[in-house]
Amino acid sequence: MTTITLGPEGTFSHEVALKMKCEPLVFAPTIHAIMAAVARGEGDGIVPMENSEAGGVGETLDGLLKYPLSITAEMYLPIHHNLASTVPLEEIRVIFAHPQTHEQCSDRIEEWGIPVIHTSSNAASAQEARRVPNAGAILSSAAASLYRLPVIVSSVENNAANTTRFVRIAKDPARDPRPEKCSILIDPQVDRAGLLYDLLAAFARRRINLSRIESRPSKRGMGSYVFFLDYTWSPETPAVIRELQEMTTVRELGCYRKIAVGP
Repeated sequence: MTTITLGPEGTFSHEVALKMKCEPLVFAPTIHAIMAAVARGEGDGIVPMENSEAGGVGETLDGLLKYPLSITAEMYLPIHHNLASTVPLEEIRVIFAHPQTHEQCSDRIEEWGIPVIHTSSNAASAQEARRVPNAGAILSSAAASLYRLPVIVSSVENNAANTTRFVRIAKDPARDPRPEKCSILIDPQVDRAGLLYDLLAAFARRRINLSRIESRPSKRGMGSYVFFLDYTWSPETPAVIRELQEMTTVRELGCYRKIAVGP
């Protein structure tokens, strides 16, 4: 099965795909392009879902809202960033960084006081740093090596435990008889007092552990939101979904397992 991931070579998504031994691999320029390609049936996709420092990846959440896709696995990758450049730190006049990377390394960037230009990926940051004089890029050690950019400051992330959760997406749900986690999308479409309380109570009564809840704009106007929920799989999962559907609109994004991708 073809796997589509964020390119060019050297992104953290590419690193996850390599660790999973996915082949053949196809690169897409943006997360949105990955989601669209998977929706067209061109393969499965690997996309970042959330980061322990910067939170949810908006482009991935919006893609799940827009396209009828399923999450079929999750993977966790420790993330370490480095400042790389062909010139010393004191000669750098601009830093190229992906927005999430910028947020994950904001403390050091603020300390340096160097302007940042956002890019579509860490690999794109490397390409720009090679092209622009007196520029640096924040990226992985693998990407720095691939694009022949010397690392001048290592481990510039705010938190040494920095980790990104990636998910595999597909047109069809996983058929695992013993999944570990489930994800759903709730679209209330109405605004009434106590609705969120009632939705969460459906899990609490069944002692189902909610591991994540995140709101995103519904795109229907100011003050209208949808909610992404992750919870531990339970034999009570069908019952809780039925109860939620009696109150609001629910889309099941899939039940799946964690895949270990190594250090």
